[in-house]
Amino acid sequence: MQLSCLQENLSRGLATVGRAVATRTTLPITQNVLISTDQSRLKLAATNLEIAITTWIGAQIEEEGSITIPARLLTEFVNSLPAERIDIESTPQPLGLALNCAQFEAHINGTDAEDFPPIPTVETGVAGKFGAQALKVAISHTAFAAATEDSRPVLTGVKVEINGDDFTFAAADGFRLAVYRGKLIEALPEPVEFIMPARALHEVNRLIGSQEDAIEFTVTPSKSQVLFRLDNIEIVSQLIQGTFPNYSQLVPQTYGTRAIVGLDEFQRVTRSAAIFARDGSGIVRLQMNTGDNGSGGKILISSRAEELGDNQGEINANIEGDDSKIAFNAKYLSEALDVLGDGEVALETTSPSSPGVLKPIESAPGTEYVHVVMPMFVQW
Repeated sequence: MQLSCLQENLSRGLATVGRAVATRTTLPITQNVLISTDQSRLKLAATNLEIAITTWIGAQIEEEGSITIPARLLTEFVNSLPAERIDIESTPQPLGLALNCAQFEAHINGTDAEDFPPIPTVETGVAGKFGAQALKVAISHTAFAAATEDSRPVLTGVKVEINGDDFTFAAADGFRLAVYRGKLIEALPEPVEFIMPARALHEVNRLIGSQEDAIEFTVTPSKSQVLFRLDNIEIVSQLIQGTFPNYSQLVPQTYGTRAIVGLDEFQRVTRSAAIFARDGSGIVRLQMNTGDNGSGGKILISSRAEELGDNQGEINANIEGDDSKIAFNAKYLSEALDVLGDGEVALETTSPSSPGVLKPIESAPGTEYVHVVMPMFVQW
């Protein structure tokens, strides 16, 4: 293999696939990056056996070939080089790559490409297209609510349901539930549903960046893998097998109290309360008071750390229904508010022991978002 490419292109390509490189593994070769030539371009690929990321960068190919190289060493060396042309050539003895850039040169030992785990290819299955930013919004509104512990593997994923041109993303970790509904670019001929690891969706979100072009996806007929195809990037993820909870039953359909508040104010007072909540079991208390004659309602938000102190803040709210009290985990409340955009938000409650519901007052056409948070049980 013999080729040349720009340092900045190679650096960006290695950064793209780097998140799929295995860190702790019983298969050392998955800590390598697969480098090969492909139709007059340089192809980089990495896999940790759960996800695989492939990207293509422009290069001047003199001689075809392929090899795998330790990803961390190669990335750090390339990042240390000046922004100039890098000449790359494979060496047979010892097997590896020779790199030359300006006054810098290095030889990095590698492994035969034949020993690298095969990068999954998804050729057939149900295929469709997401709008790039629509997918980005859907992921950012749901994936953070997935579980991070593996005690119930299905909860570490995001349930994706597609029917016609409607799609739904749902994530839950036993303490909260996030459900986002949106529209595909074009309808699918048949319904499809699968559970995708939240970690893989976070990577898709990172790789989308500011891309505007549509993102193609393909789900294998066996529902075992899904492919997302971006600009010069492909990411393949294993899917989670199992039964996701019936989340629609977890969303309260009625409420006793509904408060409409400005999101900025709500975030500010919640952040203040969270400072004290850190040392007070993470609990933030909310008291909703309707005021006189059903107008001038307020929400009192407070927290306390027994040995350190307490705080409270008050915000104006348009409240309908009865006065009510509820307590939330400060982290869960803050994270839900952070994705709600701007404008006004509705908080719906039934009782101190029933889930609270957060939803934006205004949503983009064709979209809908609801976030359910389980209450904390406290002495009032």
